[in-house]
Formats: sequence, C-alpha cells, structure tokens
Amino acid sequence: MISPAYLQKGVKVAIMCMAGRLTVENLSTGIAMLNAWGLEVVLGKSVGAVEGSLGGSDSIRGIDLQGFLNDSSVKAIFAGRGGYGSTRIIDHMVFKKFAKSPKWIVGFSDITAIISHVNKLGFEAIHGPMVKMLGNEGGEESAEMLRKTLFGEDIAFNYSSEIKNRPGRGKGKLIGGNLCMLSNIIGTKSDISFDGKILFIEEIDEYRYAIDRMLVHLERAGKLKNIEGLIVGHFTGCNESDNPFGKSVHEIIEERVAEYDFPVAYGFAVGHEANNWPLICGRKAELIVEENQVWLNYC
Repeated sequence: MISPAYLQKGVKVAIMCMAGRLTVENLSTGIAMLNAWGLEVVLGKSVGAVEGSLGGSDSIRGIDLQGFLNDSSVKAIFAGRGGYGSTRIIDHMVFKKFAKSPKWIVGFSDITAIISHVNKLGFEAIHGPMVKMLGNEGGEESAEMLRKTLFGEDIAFNYSSEIKNRPGRGKGKLIGGNLCMLSNIIGTKSDISFDGKILFIEEIDEYRYAIDRMLVHLERAGKLKNIEGLIVGHFTGCNESDNPFGKSVHEIIEERVAEYDFPVAYGFAVGHEANNWPLICGRKAELIVEENQVWLNYC
C-alpha cells in the first residue's frame, strides 16, 4: 500500500463537498485550525453550492474532486462534511495523475466509499475528522491526532473499554468506516477484500434492526470470516424502531461474531461524535485486546 507524502508547513490543501452541502461560514473554525497548522487552504466550487441536500450537482462535485486529484500542488483533500453523495461521483473519477502524485484524502461517514475506493487502488487514506468538525468542543484530542497523522508524527492508541471485549491479538491492514457504506459498496468498484484485515465499524441514526441487517449482509458476503480483528466505534443514536428489535447494538454485534475467533474491541473513539480518532486506512497495524484494555499500533 502506497503512503502519500506527509504534510509540511506551507503546502496547499483543498476542501470540498464530496457529499452534503455546507457554507464557507460552516468551515471557518476548521479553516482557521488548518491555517494554524501552517497549511494553505484552497476551497472547491462545491463549497457553498447547493442541489437539494448535495454540495452542488454531481458535475460540480465531480469537477472539484477530479481537479484536486490531478493537481500535484495539492497535498491533501479534505471533505468538508459527510451526508450523502460521494458514490454518485466516484466511478467517474480518473486516478492516473493521482497515482503519480498521491495525496491524503481525509473524511469519514459517506466518505467511507471514497476511502475504500482509494485503498482498492493501492493507496492509504485517512478516516478522520472533517473540516466542519475541527475546532468543535470535545474534539480537541482527535484534531491534534489528525495533525500528528498528517505531519507524520508518531501516534498510537490505548484506552480502557467500559464494555467487556473479546481478548486476542490480530495484525493486518486497517480498513473500515461507516457500516451502511461498507454494506452498500459490496459488489461495486469500491469494494475491497476484508481477508487478513483489521476491520473497524461505526454508525449513526440507524434503527437496531438495520444494524443487524447490515452485519448479516457483511456476513453473507463472506466479509467477516477471515478478518484479523474487529474494532467497534461509536453507534450514535442507534435506537429501536416502533417495532422493537429487542437487542442492544452490543448484543447484535456479539451474536453476529459468535462463530468467529478474532478479537473484538468495543468503545473505540471513531465515528459520529466529537472525539473521532483518525485512522490510516490501508496501513498495517497490530490490535491487542484484553477484557477492558485495547492497544492499536501501526507496524
């Protein structure tokens, strides 16, 4: 897996709307933080553009993304926010110039599809805070971890889990992201092999029966049987529907992984909450899980 060059002060980075819409005002705090890191920020035409819930038409967002992929002076492309829409444009992108001058792509949620697509092409990408989130209260730690990740400073993860984990060790490339998107891209050009990988998952505002349905889909597609470990992040606002499924998110996951023997780490700070630790997708890592302690280190 090819790693883009780490950032240095003075380099140019781009912000665009790969999916949902937002305004320049929504980004002001995040832009100020990127500037404070010593980065020169350029905005795509999709920022401030509107077509329904999208950050402009597919054409506007596609032209933005293609232009930044092609521009060798741009060293990172940040998603302004998530929402929905990146899968509407990804299959139209050409990565020939990107492959000659790769750059970091940063985002999460709907951007899981683009990260997976880039991983399949053989390049690392960062699942981490989007610009709209930078500077938000409670996200100070994840913002600093993102800076360290982008600038190539050492980073490791260790925390105490309030939920009992399934102990074990696993080593493999990190993949994952939003559970809905991971399920939806199966069978597409953005689908990647899960075999031998450490998988992380997160979700927001899905009914619990839908969480089960998506995990069942991953299982039926053979995605879980050969992974080296599972990291469970935030499942924010995933409540019962009017017709209750009758199981907690933890119980749903426990049931789906019961037949496998890989380690399972609960409570990792990744997903739709203020503290959203950045993870380098495609990079080899070692996961060490004890009943109430978790370590994740890049190899």
